[in-house]
Amino acid sequence: MEAMVLAAGLGTRLRPITYSVPKPMVPVLNRPVMEHIVRLLEGHGFRQIIANLHWFPETIEGHFGDGHDFGVELTYSHEEALLGTAGGVRKASPFFGESFLVISGDALTDIDLTAMRAFHQSHDGIATLATRKVTETSQFGVVIADQDGRIQGFQEKPDPAEALSDLANCGIYMFDREIFDYFPGPGESDLAGPDDPDGFADWAYDVFPALMESGAPFYSHEVDAYWNDVGTVGELLQGSFDGLAGTVDLTMDEPEVDPGVRVAEGTSLDGVELTGPVLIGAGCRIGRGAELTGPVVIGADCVIGEGSKVKESVLLDGAELTPGSYVVDGVLGRQVR
Repeated sequence: MEAMVLAAGLGTRLRPITYSVPKPMVPVLNRPVMEHIVRLLEGHGFRQIIANLHWFPETIEGHFGDGHDFGVELTYSHEEALLGTAGGVRKASPFFGESFLVISGDALTDIDLTAMRAFHQSHDGIATLATRKVTETSQFGVVIADQDGRIQGFQEKPDPAEALSDLANCGIYMFDREIFDYFPGPGESDLAGPDDPDGFADWAYDVFPALMESGAPFYSHEVDAYWNDVGTVGELLQGSFDGLAGTVDLTMDEPEVDPGVRVAEGTSLDGVELTGPVLIGAGCRIGRGAELTGPVVIGADCVIGEGSKVKESVLLDGAELTPGSYVVDGVLGRQVR
């Protein structure tokens, strides 16, 4: 079965990090979020994958290539102008078979995609959305479903007192090809502006309302897996810390040199005080007397000056701290000095 990773967005809520890198390439545990997604897809048998690209497309293509190194076949769909959350999927429609999966390129998750596929097939659905219970509904689009899981409606970030559901839309979808029958015609999207291309389409404004109006089999598949859309700096920190703690099942290939301390090759720790969990990338230079108090993630080729202290933070690749620096509860961007 084929899968699509939605990777064309601008990632505006993660600026300034995403001024120079596409959001799916923002690292969690020193690997792009999209790499964790591709590994998840491969592990559940989705080995034919397409990704739509727009913002710094060469960064994604340069990292993944044809997907061979990750055990998949990966191809790309370029969008010169953004086509909306659904329009990019329609543009890629020749790639798909009878059923296919769509996943947001910022979804940090260990969802059981095999179980979701089985649910979709057993219910003869045209569309199935992964949903998860949340406490703070004002941060999410929520899905209203009946006792059989059939979707009845949506609310966009409702106040908890006004929320009709506590099921968040995880941005992970299973579709049959019939889904394309419910797309708006060229230039007919309810969300498109005057400058948007004719192929623009949106799930929430165009496709999902059409499904509900027609009475098509449209389901919520509730999951209890970890899910974080890594939409803000705070969520990036939390996702990194959860990965270190094992709250979400993510790959870490770096060897464990001490309990809770993983260090890649080419990094010396002489005279450095470490309190795990800590993950340190390759080629870092860390001065004597430095203290790293976890949870901490240090990217590759970082420089941490003598006597510096880093606590509950993430340093992206190439970040530099002058001697005696102090960083707590923060994210230091790529090449920041």
